[in-house]
Amino acid sequence: MKVQAITTRKFLPPKDNLWDLLSAIKTLKERSVVAVTSKVVAIGEERCIPIGSIAKDELIAQESDKYLPRELSLNKWTIYTIKNNLLVATAGIDESNADGYYILWPKNPAFSARKIWQFLRKKFQLKNLGVIITDSRVTPLRRGVLGMAISYFGFKPLKDYRGMVDLFGRRFEMETTDIADCLATAAVLEMGEGKEQQPLTLISNAPVEFTEKVNKKELRIKLKEDLYLPLFESILKR
Repeated sequence: MKVQAITTRKFLPPKDNLWDLLSAIKTLKERSVVAVTSKVVAIGEERCIPIGSIAKDELIAQESDKYLPRELSLNKWTIYTIKNNLLVATAGIDESNADGYYILWPKNPAFSARKIWQFLRKKFQLKNLGVIITDSRVTPLRRGVLGMAISYFGFKPLKDYRGMVDLFGRRFEMETTDIADCLATAAVLEMGEGKEQQPLTLISNAPVEFTEKVNKKELRIKLKEDLYLPLFESILKR
């Protein structure tokens, strides 16, 4: 698998042309996966709020599906939220590389991923193509951020081992691989977190199954079935 970040011009909030930015992709091969950071997708959709026009905590509450108030976090430095069935800080709202704006997530990330897929597939006349919209998140008990796919299109995001057997004939009962987030992590590593100006990444030879019949809920798991349910109980009570 090859992962290559693409350097682009500055993408300027509160509104810029995403389709023009995607022109930084000069060639795209069949069976590629394109990762696009959520920030440029949000700016393309004018999902930017001037800092100072609203209290950040109020904005986080508006953008969250569920949240814990700031006073319940360590040193009151962040707000823990669930948005689009993902556990993230501050509902994904970001101030870095934002030039005085709060940048939100795309309004409908699944729809945005499909639009990008349609645009690139038509432009490069491809049959098999994948798209991921990425962001960064922290993992409990680990320092540093990893990539995640807040949405995807064009490929199956989950590899299911259930029903298969391992090297010694033991049957898998629960094992699945989250391909979308694995690819997002590789892409975010190449994109960087600072001023690299690399919001696009091309992934070739990825071990994915391409399809146009994408189930956008395939990666989702109900909170009450989640392995970490005990840690979520305080959120579920809200």
